[in-house]
Amino acid sequence: MIEKLAKIVSLDRIKKDEMLKKHTSFNIGGPADYYVIVNNKEELRKLISFVKKENISYFLLGNGSNLLVGDLGIRGIVIKLSGEFDEVLVEGKHLKAGAGAMLSKVAKAAMDASLTGLEFAAGIPGSVGGALLMNAGAYGGEMKQVVKSVDLLDADGNIITLTNEEMKFAYRRSVMKDRELIALSCEIALETGDSVEIRKYMQELASKRKEKQPLEYPSAGSTFKRPEGYFAGKLIEDSGLGGYSVGNAQVSMKHKGFVINKGNATAEDVKNLIESVTQIVKDKQGVTLEPEVIMVGEFR
Repeated sequence: MIEKLAKIVSLDRIKKDEMLKKHTSFNIGGPADYYVIVNNKEELRKLISFVKKENISYFLLGNGSNLLVGDLGIRGIVIKLSGEFDEVLVEGKHLKAGAGAMLSKVAKAAMDASLTGLEFAAGIPGSVGGALLMNAGAYGGEMKQVVKSVDLLDADGNIITLTNEEMKFAYRRSVMKDRELIALSCEIALETGDSVEIRKYMQELASKRKEKQPLEYPSAGSTFKRPEGYFAGKLIEDSGLGGYSVGNAQVSMKHKGFVINKGNATAEDVKNLIESVTQIVKDKQGVTLEPEVIMVGEFR
C-alpha cells in the first residue's frame, strides 16, 4: 500500500498506524491505517481516484476539533490537507482561504487587512473545510453570512464552484453533508473596517470564551446541537448533570454543554456519557438532544 501511495505523495507524508489522538482536540482516538498529507489539488484528486478504484474507505480530517474518533481508530486512509490548502490571500474586500487553513488564521488575515465580518470565527478551533461542512458559527456570526462561493471536488473528480445559496447553509450543516463533496477553498466577502476596533472586538470575544468555556481541558467544543426553543447547556444543568462523569469523560461544571476529557478519557467513555446525558435529559425535560460532535471510526 505504501508503495502505491508514494506514487501520489512523497513518502515523508505517509504514516502507517498514526494515532489520531494526536490530531483531535479531545486528545482521543485510535490509529488510522494510513495517514496521508496532501499538498495540492492534483494530489488530492489522484488520491481520491486511487481509493475509489481500490475500494478503500477514506476520511478527510480537518483540525479534529469537532470529532470523536473511536478507540480502535479509522480503517482505510485519513487525509489531511496541507500546503496550498493552508494559504490565505487578501484581494480587496475579499479573502481566498484554503480548506486546510485554520479559521483563526483567516480571521487574523482579515483583521490585518482592516476587513470586518469574520471576528466571530477568531476563536473557533477549526479549519475552513470543517467550518464549511458544519456552517460553523459563534456569537451571532456564521459562515453563511460571509462565504461568497466555494470550490469543491465532486464525486467524479471534477472541481466545481457553488455559490452561497447553492451551499444550502443551515444550522450546523451544508450541502456537503448530503453530497460527496470535498471543500478545496472558499471566497469570503467582507467589509472595510478599523483594524483597532476589529482587534478589540476579537479580544472581547476571546475573554467571553475564556470566562464561559472550559478551555483548560481537551474537548470538542459544544457537544450537543441547540434544540429549537432551548439551550442544551441549560437543559443539562436543569437535569442536575453538571460534573456527571463516565470514566474520565465529564460534563463540564463551567459550561454544561461541554463534555471534557479530564485525563486519558476513552472514546467509549465520551460516547457512553453522551448517550446517558441524552437519555436523562429526555426523561427529565422531555427534549431529545442531538450530538453536534461527529463520531467516526471504530468503537469498542
